[in-house]
Amino acid sequence: MIKRHMAVVFFMTAISSALSSYGQQNSGNTLGSLWPRVENNYPGIHAKSAAVDAAKTHARAVKTNRLPQVKVQAQNTYGTFEGAAGAFFPQAGFFNVSGSTATSTGSSVAANTFGSATAEWEIFTFGRRQKEYELAQAVADKHINEQAVYLLDLKRSLAERYITLLYNQAKLNWNNKNLQRLHDIHRITSSLSKAGLRPAADSLLALSSYNQSLADNDHFTGLKDAAMIKITELYGSPDLDYTASLIRFSKPTSDAYGSTKSITVSHPALAVLQKQMDYYQLSSTVQKRASLPAVRLLGGYAVRGTGIHPSGHVSDRWEAGFSNTTGNYLFGIGAVWNITALKTNSLKSRAFQKDAQSIQQQFSAYEITMHADLQAASTKIAQQFQQISKTLTAMKQAEKAYEMYLARYKSGLIALSELLQIRQLLENAENNHLEAAKQYWLLIAYEAVLTTDFNFLFNNL
Repeated sequence: MIKRHMAVVFFMTAISSALSSYGQQNSGNTLGSLWPRVENNYPGIHAKSAAVDAAKTHARAVKTNRLPQVKVQAQNTYGTFEGAAGAFFPQAGFFNVSGSTATSTGSSVAANTFGSATAEWEIFTFGRRQKEYELAQAVADKHINEQAVYLLDLKRSLAERYITLLYNQAKLNWNNKNLQRLHDIHRITSSLSKAGLRPAADSLLALSSYNQSLADNDHFTGLKDAAMIKITELYGSPDLDYTASLIRFSKPTSDAYGSTKSITVSHPALAVLQKQMDYYQLSSTVQKRASLPAVRLLGGYAVRGTGIHPSGHVSDRWEAGFSNTTGNYLFGIGAVWNITALKTNSLKSRAFQKDAQSIQQQFSAYEITMHADLQAASTKIAQQFQQISKTLTAMKQAEKAYEMYLARYKSGLIALSELLQIRQLLENAENNHLEAAKQYWLLIAYEAVLTTDFNFLFNNL
């Protein structure tokens, strides 16, 4: 059973070694090489693009409100024609033309046709239409910035999932190295036990440690496979070569914190708040100007046919409704002013102003927080890189010490428990190095989100 497990371990180690050699000859994929495929294919990005297009289209639709509103209608009716005095409010698209109620002969019902076209053009609204268009444009700009925030968050998610994948793969490789060490120890203890130089308990202890590490191998394999599934959701394919990235993961360069970074007001998260503030301010202005009157040019033309002849004779035939036609036109200018809305719109305007002030305070607070987070992240990155340098040195020293103690154990100078303790120290040193590398790259990713600059992360991982 042990031979079979070790054959698997040796095979994986050989493959890893070959891939590492290949990775040193060929740079392979970087994190940045994954992003174009995610950007082109991920459905969430298309959803945000559609929302932006919808907002832009709505802004163009609002702009067309400046055009004259032309209404056309036609109808054909059959009914009585008794005249009646009085007045009424016509529906939109109609204008009324009164006629004679002279005595008629013939049928008591007549067919009628009617067609009209009216035009209404608001020529002066105290700038309300312009502000409504600016309001719609602000909504479109807000959607554009929200899309930028989404892309930034998607980059962060891709980076974090990729780092998790590299970390879990590195942990699996680390555990495979431990398996090989424990296999060597078990082989040595078995030989010494058979020769009567070591007690049989040493062989059992080595075998127990090996089986425990073998169980850990299953655990790390599951974590690595799960991480691959998560990144496949973004990338769209499990066919991913990350061998070169795995090498860079554990041995980062020192250029990450070499340049001064800052947060600008054009940061998508701040830009969204700015556009939200603009939206409330424009809404307040629109409500103020909605209280002012609107001056309109009005015009219309109507054609009417009837079965009633000017002589007074009434025909009940349907086709007669298209005869005896008359045409009328009407032009004028008018003003509409909703006096009651003055108080309501004033209160709405004040409410929007308060909303704008609230967003402005949120903007200031968020900007201060982001600057503090960036400074903290930059400080942590510098210290984290120093930690990686030291853990790498400690790991190499522990590895040399382990080889020396292994030789002493083979010579019978130390007990197995001492050797296993030294192996545990080496294992802890290697694990600490991997943990430090993971935290380092996560900090780089967080800093990239704050500065919207992913160049170093995409090109060096």
